[in-house]
Amino acid sequence: MTMIADNLHAVTERIAQACASYQRATGSVQLLAVSKTFGPDAVQQAFDAGQRAFGENYIQEAVEKITALASLPIEWHCIGPIQSNKTRLVAEHFQWVHTVDRLKIAQRLSDQRPAHLPPLQVCIQVNVDGGATKSGVVPAEAAALALGVQALPGLQLRGIMCIPEPAPDFVVARAVFIRAREVFDALLAQGLPLDTLSMGMSGDLDAAIAGGSTMVRVGSAIFGARHYPAST
Repeated sequence: MTMIADNLHAVTERIAQACASYQRATGSVQLLAVSKTFGPDAVQQAFDAGQRAFGENYIQEAVEKITALASLPIEWHCIGPIQSNKTRLVAEHFQWVHTVDRLKIAQRLSDQRPAHLPPLQVCIQVNVDGGATKSGVVPAEAAALALGVQALPGLQLRGIMCIPEPAPDFVVARAVFIRAREVFDALLAQGLPLDTLSMGMSGDLDAAIAGGSTMVRVGSAIFGARHYPAST
């Protein structure tokens, strides 16, 4: 087995153990492998080890990988910020997008989704802890955005996503994730058909699962440390 395959197995076991510890049903938490900055070979290794869903932050880089690996039945998730000039690329190449934080972007994604493809699966991004550097609507505005997304024909609303600020310990992290779950539950109570709560990464997935996550986004624990290109 490759290092990536070994790491993928370890992460899968960690998710299973967290589910058991916090009374979550086996299989209730999906793993999204975050492959940003890693090339097609790394994705291929994870695919060969059984992984099928991959998350990408950088849209142009992702499209190159999606094109290179077009023969594989991979489910591609856009989990990075989306500027207006990149909505067409997202609409044409991804199956999921987790980072819709305003209706303008949702409208463009719907309008630009090719007619031969199924609706783009969408999570709205919610800034649950008020992090100044984080994107996302505040919880009080989540319902309005969710209803707006639900009304668009090229999109299918699936849930919410959050990226809280790093927490000092498990208890604080879990409390933030529970707040996200409360936003999710409030939307369900309004009749919105949600099934996805995308939260938790390599460093805090246990707290996220304890808080109710249904999808964790794990990169470095699978692929190793990232090496970002130097800025010019």
